[in-house]
Amino acid sequence: MSVIFAVDFDGTLCENAWPDIGKPNGYIIRYLIQARKEGHKLILWTMREDELLSQAIEWCKAHGLEFDAVNDNLPEMQSFYGNNPRKVYANYYIDDHNAFGVGHKPPVLGRKK
Repeated sequence: MSVIFAVDFDGTLCENAWPDIGKPNGYIIRYLIQARKEGHKLILWTMREDELLSQAIEWCKAHGLEFDAVNDNLPEMQSFYGNNPRKVYANYYIDDHNAFGVGHKPPVLGRKK
């Protein structure tokens, strides 16, 4: 069963250097690349807009990270709920302002059930 990860950009995928882009957070980037390889879904969930958002998406691609949605719900979740609310639905929210930002690690990937 796949899960959905919504991941922040500034302070999470990279060091916070707003409006510039900081150094990459290799651990989270590698984790998310592996998650996508295992069939999990990724949403880039960021406050960036317009050109700054485009720069972030290109930066992620250059680091091997691509997303199933950007600041939006996945189409299958829109269909399931019959709407597209402002809140992005995910099983896990990875952000520098939540538990992952204070030393907790996300669940281990690769284990077959």
